[in-house]
Amino acid sequence: MRSIWQASMAISQYYYMGHEAKTMNPVILFDSDDVSVDFMEMWLQEINRLYGCGLKPEQIKNWNLMQYFPDLTREQVFGVLDDINIWQNLNPIPESQKHLSLLHKEGYELYLVTATPYSQCPHKCKRLQQLFSFLDDEHIIISHNKQMVRGDVLIDDGPHNLVYGEYFKILFDRPHNQKFPNDEYDMHRAKGWSDVYRLIHDIFPIK
Repeated sequence: MRSIWQASMAISQYYYMGHEAKTMNPVILFDSDDVSVDFMEMWLQEINRLYGCGLKPEQIKNWNLMQYFPDLTREQVFGVLDDINIWQNLNPIPESQKHLSLLHKEGYELYLVTATPYSQCPHKCKRLQQLFSFLDDEHIIISHNKQMVRGDVLIDDGPHNLVYGEYFKILFDRPHNQKFPNDEYDMHRAKGWSDVYRLIHDIFPIK
């Protein structure tokens, strides 16, 4: 009769062999906000509607959003995201649906990695799954430290999520990261999803 240790080792070997077989193709990690969906556009539209502001996404040049709303409190600016109805106004970044669907059909393993607060996740993730039909619950990762997530590629608009990560780094070009010296940190700047698609095929082609 097998010992408990032998049985455990056999189960572990079976699991890891199966997991390895499932992930032979490149693993592509991609962000949601301002990479696959136009989060800033949605957010600013709601703030503008509620408080009579007129700010546009291209005017946001850094990560300190509060400096653009000197007459509003932090609760007013960030509180709009607690409205469950806001997430239905979330729309895809141009060509994100097209190129992510192509990558999925070609066999790439796609995982959405987001630092979304847990309280907002149910309604936001429901909308994300409406926009990206290939995205099931098992391919959504919530993490505020993306360097801990394993993958071959990370596509993100936040340099802080890419620096020191053990993956091929694609910085998705947005107004708020224009001044970041991506070349100094081995990051490849993508102007849009056609650039992302080309970079992935150049570096990690599926044969």
